[in-house]
Amino acid sequence: MELTTKELVKKMILDSQEMVRDYETHSKKVDNMEVAELFKTFAEQCGYQASKLQTILNKIDK
Repeated sequence: MELTTKELVKKMILDSQEMVRDYETHSKKVDNMEVAELFKTFAEQCGYQASKLQTILNKIDK
């Protein structure tokens, strides 16, 4: 079954949000500060992606 554009965007939003949570959680568990900071940066980047995708989804819904 092929997903529509709207369905794909929704899926990618959820995936990005999950990655944010994962990176944030892992950043608090690692004992290497360089890795922790990298995970925090990745969390921010995934959050940005989720935000941009949400903007696109809002346009699709109009």
